[in-house]
Formats: sequence, C-alpha cells, structure tokens
Amino acid sequence: MQKNPAHSRFPSLEALPALALPKQAPQALASDELCFALWDKYAMPGNIREHSLLVAKIAAALATRGQDLGLAINVDLVRQSALLHDLGKAYSLAYGGSHSMLGAGWVVAETGNYALAQGVLHHVHWPWPLPCGSQVCSLPLIVLYADKRAKHDQCVTLDERASDLLERYGHDQEARETMMRVFAEIKTLEQALADCLKWENLYADTFDSRGLVNRR
Repeated sequence: MQKNPAHSRFPSLEALPALALPKQAPQALASDELCFALWDKYAMPGNIREHSLLVAKIAAALATRGQDLGLAINVDLVRQSALLHDLGKAYSLAYGGSHSMLGAGWVVAETGNYALAQGVLHHVHWPWPLPCGSQVCSLPLIVLYADKRAKHDQCVTLDERASDLLERYGHDQEARETMMRVFAEIKTLEQALADCLKWENLYADTFDSRGLVNRR
C-alpha cells in the first residue's frame, strides 16, 4: 500500500493532543485561564507566549478605547483571541502549513467559539477591503493590527515590524513584495483605527502609560 504523503510530511500528525469538544459543540465562553491551558496543551514556546501577551495587551487597549467610546466591543473576547493568535505557530514551523488556519481550527475545535477563531485566522492579513466607519474596530482587525505592532515582546512602529519580518521571511522577491503590500494595507488600517478611536499618535503609542516609540 502506498504511503500517505501527508504522513511523511507530518510524521507527528497522529500524536496531536486530542481535541476537547465534539463536532457542533455550542459556542463556549472563554477565559484567560483557558487560553493559557491551550498554550500548555499545544506546547507553545516561551518566546511565542511573551509575544502573545504583548499582542493581547495592545489589542485590549484598543478594544477598551472603543468600548469607552460606545462601540459594541467585547474586550475580553478581543484579548483572548489575541492570546491565541499564534497557537499553531510552533507546529507549522516544525511541519509546515498555515499557522493561522491551523490555529483557528484548533480554537474552534477546543472552544466552539468562532469569534475567538476569527482573530486567529485573520491575524496575518485581511483578504477583503477594509470596512467603513466604526466597523473597522472589529475583533479580527484589532488583533491583526496589534500583531503587526509587536516585534517579539517589544512594541514597535509598523515600519520597524515590517523591516524585521522582511529580514526573517523575505527570502525571495515574491515574498518581499507580498509583505510590503500587506504592510501598506496595515498602514491604511492604522489610520482608520486612529480616526475611529480618536487616538492621536496611534502609530507610535507603546500602549504603556501612553509612551511613544520613535517613528522610522
């Protein structure tokens, strides 16, 4: 019998942790503790945990500002989606595949909460035109922007984050062009969020006592 090529590429696929919920499980209420338990279950490395904590801090700050302005934003859900956004990163680095799609699938299977999974699925890029007005302050777009402001465990400008990712992942011209296109779109998102949230100097805010990073 011919060997399944998927098994040769992903030799540990069958050793993945058992998923907690049956199919068509009701949408679950999440908690920070559940997110941390999933970090442990899926063996998230320490550096990715530190990065995720920072992304969650930035995302929660944006969501809180939106809530204070009267927007219908669930701050806890935004923070928890940010905590889980890189759940599939270590596995995809080891075995290939899209860490955002893998992580989103795990989040749905574990929690039944599709809102949580939206931030995980779309934190790499947003494939559609940006929505108008207050709709830009949605969970997946807030998580997407927060991730692009977090270089490892440091809050940086979009330009610095783009330079970091280009250095690490821009192995060919196509990859570099894709990254530059994505970051041009993220800058548009940044301005839209700043306008919606009435947030001056959002581009340089460190989200820590309103400190500012140097714009590059």
